[in-house]
Amino acid sequence: MSQTLKAVRGTRDLLPPETDLWNRIEATARQVFARYNFGEIRTPIFEDTSLFARSVGEETDIVSKEMYSWEDRARAQSEKAQSLTLRPENTAGVVRAYIEHKLGERGQLQKLYYIGPQFRRERPQKGRYRQFWQIGAEVIGPPSSGSESPLRDAEVLEMLATLLDELGITGWTLELNSIGSAADRAHYNETLRAALAPLAPKMCTDCQRRAVTNPLRVLDCKVPEDQPVIATLPVIADSLSEDAKAHFAAVLAALDAAQVPYKLNHRLVRGLDYYTRTTFEFTHGGLGAQNALLGGGRYDGLSEALGGPKAPGIGFAMGLDRLVLTLQAAAQSSPLEKADAYIAPLGENLNAAALTLARELRRAGLRVELGDGSFRLKKSFEFAERAARRIVILGDDELESGNLTVKDFASGVQTKVPRKELVARLRS
Repeated sequence: MSQTLKAVRGTRDLLPPETDLWNRIEATARQVFARYNFGEIRTPIFEDTSLFARSVGEETDIVSKEMYSWEDRARAQSEKAQSLTLRPENTAGVVRAYIEHKLGERGQLQKLYYIGPQFRRERPQKGRYRQFWQIGAEVIGPPSSGSESPLRDAEVLEMLATLLDELGITGWTLELNSIGSAADRAHYNETLRAALAPLAPKMCTDCQRRAVTNPLRVLDCKVPEDQPVIATLPVIADSLSEDAKAHFAAVLAALDAAQVPYKLNHRLVRGLDYYTRTTFEFTHGGLGAQNALLGGGRYDGLSEALGGPKAPGIGFAMGLDRLVLTLQAAAQSSPLEKADAYIAPLGENLNAAALTLARELRRAGLRVELGDGSFRLKKSFEFAERAARRIVILGDDELESGNLTVKDFASGVQTKVPRKELVARLRS
């Protein structure tokens, strides 16, 4: 007996009616981004492995443990095999595209958003998959475009608050911190390394390794037993330069003016090496211990690290899987959207006429489900009631007279509707 094929562990199929909710989230995001003058970018789902090692950081868990990489040997024998990786995040790919297509030469701020799958080989859990979907956006450009301005940070955060509100997500919390410049971060890393030296042996295996290779990542640890130790560590606010402090103060002042609520979190550092200055997370209690809805921050040196021009930027990524869970937990998800009409031809000889009518209604913008003339009327009614708000019966009499029988399932009223009035009736 052959083995039943199933989706690979850590992946899943998205089916109706859940996909209706996914589509609503994506449509709302596109509408909000358009109002803030963002345009869509679509990058390949795999890149040269070195892109992520140079941007995300070789000592991060993503690069050292979680990437799906392979050697591309389908090249000439004289050439070295190329290492390719399914993208574990999309900021690096967007910045690579910014450099490759010389977008900085336009002299304008580039405001780009993306929607698509990312891939990480981590332990699957609630709301976290090995193929997961993200909505993200990046604001990047030469310094002359205003890309370094704290106003850019505040605008992105205000846009995210608007997006969550319009999705119907209430009770979110914006957590903010500044990790300063690259020099500030390097100084803080050394301060942390010294503080962790006597403490790391009491912590989890990952933290023992990070204490040496990347001390900042210790603050991202989620192991409950390590939290009391982490609470005693120095905070990065004490290592910030005056410029970094002024930049962060300006971000907070702009948020205050726009009445966007926030909470300072001096332990919030984000896990990727390219972050500088402002870092943030939006959290929600409906997700349990792993409560982050989305996160991001500034990455002012990433373009240069990838061989490009100076191009300060700020961005974020929002996990759709977790966003869907939040909406479902809050009972915000709507039931399966029903079609405007189900057309029921009374006989196979009327199938072609039913298709013609369906084409006419669909071209008018209506959502239509098409039955089949081989169905008995009772069966057509059963299918129609599950799929649509109304049934349109098309028999020989209706076709000849031009008056169609329409039944509204909510009211139970059945009437004759002239064909020329059908679109207006179905829209009501």
